[in-house]
Amino acid sequence: MKPVDYPLNALMQITNRPDLVFVKGEGSWLTDSEGRRYLDFIQGWAVNCLGHSPRVIVDALTSQAATLINCSPAFYNEPSTRLAQMIASSSGLEKVFFANSGAEANEGAIKLARKWGGLHRKGAYKIITFDHGFHGRTLATMSASGKPNWDKLFEPKVPGFPKAELNDLASVKALLADDVVAIMLEPIQGEAGVLPASNEFLQALRELTREQGMLLILDEVQTGIGRTGKLYGFEHSGVRPDILTLGKGIGGGVPLAALVASEAVCCFEPGDQGGTYNGNALMTAVGCAVLETVGAPAFLRRVNEASAVLRAGLTALSEKHGLGEVRGAGLLIALELGRDIGAALVEQARAEGLLLNSPRPATLRFMSALDVSDAEIKQMLEGLDGLLARFK
Repeated sequence: MKPVDYPLNALMQITNRPDLVFVKGEGSWLTDSEGRRYLDFIQGWAVNCLGHSPRVIVDALTSQAATLINCSPAFYNEPSTRLAQMIASSSGLEKVFFANSGAEANEGAIKLARKWGGLHRKGAYKIITFDHGFHGRTLATMSASGKPNWDKLFEPKVPGFPKAELNDLASVKALLADDVVAIMLEPIQGEAGVLPASNEFLQALRELTREQGMLLILDEVQTGIGRTGKLYGFEHSGVRPDILTLGKGIGGGVPLAALVASEAVCCFEPGDQGGTYNGNALMTAVGCAVLETVGAPAFLRRVNEASAVLRAGLTALSEKHGLGEVRGAGLLIALELGRDIGAALVEQARAEGLLLNSPRPATLRFMSALDVSDAEIKQMLEGLDGLLARFK
């Protein structure tokens, strides 16, 4: 392959990127402009649920692009109406609004909850969220997030997001007030290092919100669409939210997200919500192809089989190298390292052709393609084993 022969500095500096340029992806593998291959256990931060450039997405894009790309959200189009019905049927929530990113879907959830509070809870607008939670990078979703070091960024923040502690019901109850309209959380806090809300905690929140006449919002941007071994993360606890947000995996790599809600909560009027590209035919055609693939029982069985292989391998490495907890669900798994070597491990792994993620200094997070093979998992584990031996 021909090396990239133009400067890389025209892109705005919003992250520290290594000096390599990816030019091709296939399944669990990426190839850079020098022809070097990398085993990818990041997959765009859990975005590429079917891996890189899967045939089902390529076919959906090619076929739909030749037919209709975008007729504007002022009109119906066939793929968006079909995907909306698929999501409504599978989630048990009746109404769907399509967006371009998880942050945009979460922003829509906040708007919907606040409008509902204005209509049904005497103007209640506050939404209880959680320390270490992550809901996006708009001003409102940053304000809703509990990400460390964000408290002084882009001040002033959007008010109305008191923070509780995950899995601590007392901390939630301490924040209840007449002006609180909802509780919002991720079933698993991904950016915090894969910290799960317990089934018992989610069930208690569902009971509490019903008792108080409030809404429960689940942000499943990272956990939805098969990532946890079920189509939706909330299925593990048996808790169905009033509002659900989806992103990342629903598009399999293209910009697609969804705000999903029960019909009883939907109170937007024409003009309240919209967006130029929302629900365009090209992206929603991909969403249909992804959901048809991931929603198949055999596919989800395979996700759980792969999860068992990954968990067993990481547990063995933890025991061998004296590391910490292995936690998570499906193919969203974390390994606690016990010390702040995550960034150095990630850098060395990349130099050896393995892409890993360290969301916290002492944590590795694994977000492979959902159809990753046992052989690829074992190859990753072998590479990680060798790396860990050097970091003792």
